[in-house]
Amino acid sequence: MRFYFAPMEGVTRHIYRNAFVKYFGKVDRYFAPFVCANQSGNYKTREITDILPENNIGIDLVPQILTCNAEDFILASKKMKSLGYGEINLNLGCPSGTVVSKKKGSGFLAYPKELDEFLERIFTESETKISIKTRIGKDDPEEFHRLLEIYNKYEMEELIIHPRIQKDMYNNKPNLDVFEEAVTLSKNILCYNGDICTVDDYHAITKRFPTIDRIMLGRGLIANPELILEIMGEAKKDKKAWKEFHDEVYHGYQEIMSGDRNALFKMKEFWFYMSKMFTNHEKYMKKIRKAQKASEYEEAVASLFREQELIQA
Repeated sequence: MRFYFAPMEGVTRHIYRNAFVKYFGKVDRYFAPFVCANQSGNYKTREITDILPENNIGIDLVPQILTCNAEDFILASKKMKSLGYGEINLNLGCPSGTVVSKKKGSGFLAYPKELDEFLERIFTESETKISIKTRIGKDDPEEFHRLLEIYNKYEMEELIIHPRIQKDMYNNKPNLDVFEEAVTLSKNILCYNGDICTVDDYHAITKRFPTIDRIMLGRGLIANPELILEIMGEAKKDKKAWKEFHDEVYHGYQEIMSGDRNALFKMKEFWFYMSKMFTNHEKYMKKIRKAQKASEYEEAVASLFREQELIQA
């Protein structure tokens, strides 16, 4: 099985990624949070910094592009090629309202004719290989049959499917019946993504879809960095390693961000996911959320690691 780390804006950028590789590893490919393509070809500094090869040494990284404009995508593909990337991923999955309102991410799925024309252009003119990460529709799972017909027209590196519609956001359960349709009818290599948070979740998916040989994990892996190790029977649940992982991420943010506030904001998002792996974490999380100074935050985190135990597999 090949394991992929899903992109998550605000969490899985290069500082987090490098620390994860150092302490937990076992991920075959990482997908970077999306770069917003535009007409100028000038991208946000943080987006480019995140994917610079020197910030991702030894990491198999795939940049992700967000756009509904073919010319902007092609321009972005040239930029990615100049950085040494031979493959980029098209984001057709982001469910955020601000993204969808601009007909991007999963919002683009509501316009199949325009999407088809867009794909025809980028698959013809892009200077890199292309993979796609998609949801199964915007408003209704029935949309996916038409979308799959479109995807089947193009020879992509792989089709990563999160089997929810945009309106689901991250609620409801993934629609495995629709994913089964994709397994049966897709002409492209498939990767499953969605709600794999435990070893049992992983086995349920691999049992139902034994031909799938690649899995993308997101929130489940952020919450439990040892999830892949648990799946492989190699988890140690060593608090010392988890603390060192946390410290490396925290100090990395402190180095690139001015003032306590910005670094603490990033770390509070980090703990929103990972705190659930500790027993009795609630009272410590209250202190972490309330922390306004680095000293307050560090004291709360030290108490959590000192006094609470990791939940065992």
